[in-house]
This record gives sequence, structure tokens and C-alpha cells, in this order.
Amino acid sequence: MSIKTDRNFDDLAQKFARKVYGELKGDIRLAVIWRDLLATVPGLTDGSSLRILDIGGGLGQLSIRTAELGHRVIYNDLSVEMLSLAQAEADKAKIKDKITWHQGEYQNLKDQLEGRFDLILCHAMAEWLAQPEQLIARLEAMLAEKGTISLTFYNQHSLVYRNLIRGNFKVLENPFEAHGGSLTPGTPLDPVLVEQWVVDAGLHINSNTGIRVFHDYVTTQRGGHRDAASVIEMELRYSLLEPYKAMGRFIHLLINRG
Repeated sequence: MSIKTDRNFDDLAQKFARKVYGELKGDIRLAVIWRDLLATVPGLTDGSSLRILDIGGGLGQLSIRTAELGHRVIYNDLSVEMLSLAQAEADKAKIKDKITWHQGEYQNLKDQLEGRFDLILCHAMAEWLAQPEQLIARLEAMLAEKGTISLTFYNQHSLVYRNLIRGNFKVLENPFEAHGGSLTPGTPLDPVLVEQWVVDAGLHINSNTGIRVFHDYVTTQRGGHRDAASVIEMELRYSLLEPYKAMGRFIHLLINRG
């Protein structure tokens, strides 16, 4: 199902904070993304001062973490409520004044921000856009020559597989429609289609991993499922391996100019 306007999270911000980053699923997401970034963007930890743009920055975890490392970070989100929550977290970390805060539509950023960026973070946003097919090309226009885009998106295959496992066959008989107050995106994306958008923008996929390749499919916790550290360890291991990474609830792409 396509949506008419980009989804503003003002009404979902508190639920997002509670249901994603108040639970293990948020820890898994951050662990996989950060592991991938460290492996691909050495400038993160070698004392460099990268110019970083965090689009759809949500609660600001990665804006805060990269600012703490001395990078020049601009945070952006469409949601005023999300920005407020992110600023509160940055204030707790005593890093708020080191981040430039920007609220508004991502489509206007190129005209409002000077220069290009060494790292563009864009996580779990594409699936909430009215025109997700425009996203990669717009990010490319703000990317430095040797820069990297870190993109995550909601995997259409995982949505189908999860409903198959749970016996929700009727859900699969019609075009998917998310409930208005749900954190399940209305436009899950086919990885093949996203990869084509990358190619069309003249870019190259440097890394492809899965996020939550088994955690979200578990209906009865047993054994290692009860140990958060073990779950994260296994998620990190299998997020790199086929066929498991292809079943991640989200796909994480690290993109550059090749």
C-alpha cells in the first residue's frame, strides 16, 4: 500500500521509544548498525572529524554516539516530538550543544544545509515515505565524494514470512495495510527494488546485512532466548550470513560511490 504523505511520528514517538528502544529489538538494531559502520567507516574511531547527517534521526542514539567521538553532527527529523526526545537524551549525555538540531522535511535539506557529508545515516525511514523511490537519489546529492550512506529499510520478505509462520494467511491475500497507530510500516520494501534505486543513483552497495534475523520470529522463548547478550551475539553472527540475513526484519545497506 502506498501512502499519500510522509509519516510524521509525532503521535508515535512515545510508543516508538517504549516498544523499540525500551526492548531488546532496539539493542539488536543498534548493535548491528554500529558493528557494520565500524567495519566500513574507519574514520569513525581514528580521530577524524567527519561531517555526519542523521536523517530521520529518531531518538538520536547515533547522533549522540558519533558526536561523543568528536564528529560534526546534524540531526534531522520530521517529528517535533522525536526531536524533543532526542534532545533530552543528548542533554543527559551532556552532548546536546555539540549537535546541530534540524526539524523538517528531508527533501528540503540540500537547499538548507551547506556542503556534503562524509556519512549520511538514514534508518527505518524509507518505508514511511510517500515516495521512497526518490530517497537514494536525494541522499546521493548530499554525499561527499568518498562518503558513505548507511540505510536501513523494512524488509518486505520478513513481513510475508512472519505472517506465514503465525498462520495469518488472510493477511497475505490482499495488499498489506498497516493500522494507523501501528509501528509496522505501510510500505515494506522489496530489497531488489531498493538495490535498483541504488544503482540508478550511480552508487554501489558495499555491505548488506540483516537486522533481527530471528528475534522477531520467536513465539515461545526458550534456552538462549532468555539471555539478551546471547541473543545479540547470535543476531550479530547470523546477520552476516545467507540465507539468514535475507530474512532480517530490516536490511542494512552501506552505500558509496564504488
